[in-house]
Amino acid sequence: MTQHSCGAGPGFSYRSRLEHVNDSTPRARLDLLRFLERVQERDLARTRRWIADEERRQAEHARGVANRPPEPDWLIERGFGDQPATHVHAASCWCAQGDRLRGVTEDQARRALAEGYRRARSVGRT
Repeated sequence: MTQHSCGAGPGFSYRSRLEHVNDSTPRARLDLLRFLERVQERDLARTRRWIADEERRQAEHARGVANRPPEPDWLIERGFGDQPATHVHAASCWCAQGDRLRGVTEDQARRALAEGYRRARSVGRT
C-alpha cells in the first residue's frame, strides 16, 4: 500500500478531494478564495521586492561603471620581485598584460624612457 505525500492512504483520490472543495458551501468557498487572494498578494509582494532588489543592483553597477577612472594611455611594467621597472608600454600594446603594470601619465612615461627604461616593441608604432 502506498502512502501519498499528503498523508492519505489507499483509495485516496485527488479528484474526489477537488470535487469536495468545489461542492463546499458558498461561505466556505469564499473563505478559500480569500485565502488564495492572500497567498497571491504575498507572492506578488515578494516578486516586487525581488524586482526592486535587482533594479537597485543594476543601478549600483551602472554607477560603478560610470565612476571608474579612465584607462591610462601609458603603462610601466615593474620587474619581478625587487627588480626595478623594465618597460614602458602604450596602453594599446599587445603585450601590456598582467598584474605587474602600473598606469602612468604621458609625462611619467617620457621621464621613464629618459631614465633608461626600455621601450616596449609597440611603443611609438600605430
